Amino acid sequence: MTNVDFYILSDTTADARTAFACRLVDTILHKQYRVHIHVDDADTASLIDEQLWQFRPDSYAPHMRLDAPIEPQPPVTIGHGDEAPEPGIDVLLNLALDIPDWFSRFDRVAEIICQRQDILNAKRECWQTYKKRGYPVKSHDMRKSHP
Repeated sequence: MTNVDFYILSDTTADARTAFACRLVDTILHKQYRVHIHVDDADTASLIDEQLWQFRPDSYAPHMRLDAPIEPQPPVTIGHGDEAPEPGIDVLLNLALDIPDWFSRFDRVAEIICQRQDILNAKRECWQTYKKRGYPVKSHDMRKSHP
């Protein structure tokens, strides 16, 4: 069964959420897992693509957008809307406001919450949806470790 983790940030900005997502991707890659980053639209996919190139000068997260595939497929993919990645990816990093219909094909789902009202409202609904469907959900309060 898919395990769901919510990471709660103290920041209110989308930039903080994106920066945390890049750090989380780096951690996931170091554990030798493949990750798919799901976002709401093409503009956000472009932003994540750019951030993965720049977030750490001493690190590189091999990635591609689903709308610009390359071979061999790197361990990080980025998609939006109804774009579902190929099977075999371990982790879904869901930065979209809604839960994609195909989320249960992953071993883990990560959701990142910043203190912006639209994100808070959307992710509360996601939490309730996962719980109602019986998925194990854990929260990680990053506000305690990063004041």
